[in-house]
Amino acid sequence: MSAAPVALDSLLDQRRVWRGQAESRPATAQPTGHAALDAVLPAGGWPEAALSEILIAAEGIGELQLLWPTLARLTAEGERVVLVAPPFLPYPQAWLAAGVDLRQLALIEASGRDALWAAEQCLRSGSCGAVLCWPQQADDRALRRLQVAAESGQTLAFAYRPLREAVNPSPAALRLAVDNRPAQLRVLKCRGGLAAAVPIPLAARH
Repeated sequence: MSAAPVALDSLLDQRRVWRGQAESRPATAQPTGHAALDAVLPAGGWPEAALSEILIAAEGIGELQLLWPTLARLTAEGERVVLVAPPFLPYPQAWLAAGVDLRQLALIEASGRDALWAAEQCLRSGSCGAVLCWPQQADDRALRRLQVAAESGQTLAFAYRPLREAVNPSPAALRLAVDNRPAQLRVLKCRGGLAAAVPIPLAARH
């Protein structure tokens, strides 16, 4: 039995055909504020409406400075930024000096599964410009929920995790490693392209 010919245009109009090439294109991005990093990311910045995972060798090595240009821009535009269960209380003077409008900054204190739930709800709400979280012992399923929530709420999501987690798979659209010695960034994974082979010195920020 032969199939009747069907016009491709009519199938596309009915959304009955999966357009693989279109689906594989990298999502739009928001500039990171670091020219060297933007230059190596496929979309030229943070993947929009997605989870970016920042793996750190230790706390206090400049991992917050990595996001400050983005957070300053978002808060200047009136976008709310939420910090979920940070390991330390933010130092207001440092955030102000980085240009972050503290009136748009919210802090949620939680732990364990409650912190993951809070981050997920903030992302899904669609009322935040960015959500930063520090999940403890988050498995692939928990990270996937954050990724889906970021897509649903069209929000930038950032998860700070220990560098040792780099050996485990992650659904995050972007994975960055922040090394201490030497102070540098490494792109471990980026959706829509190959990870950059050359580390980026942390001192080279613009």
